[in-house]
Amino acid sequence: MNMLLDILVVTMLAIGCFFMLVGSLGLVKLGEFYKRLHGPTKASTLGVGCILLASIGAHALSGDGLDLRELLITGFLFITAPVSAQMMARAALAIRPQDRPDPPDAGDKGEQRD
Repeated sequence: MNMLLDILVVTMLAIGCFFMLVGSLGLVKLGEFYKRLHGPTKASTLGVGCILLASIGAHALSGDGLDLRELLITGFLFITAPVSAQMMARAALAIRPQDRPDPPDAGDKGEQRD
């Protein structure tokens, strides 16, 4: 049974590292600020969350039990990352309102944009 749990921890680490890599590449490769904001906020948050879950699993496997540190880090990460992204986007809109992205197309409504 330990071998299966070890494989699960390693899989969570691999998934977390993959999402961290994707988030980092998104930060570097995407063109404008609003697109770059999604890489670290979405993918990296998921990557760090998977790594922290793997850490919780590794501590549980070693017999240390659940550690409050990892749970607090996970909670704070999932609370602060979206809030900070929202604040950065609002600050960017306040500083340079001319860079506001275009709204999505009207779609089926048949409305024309000027």
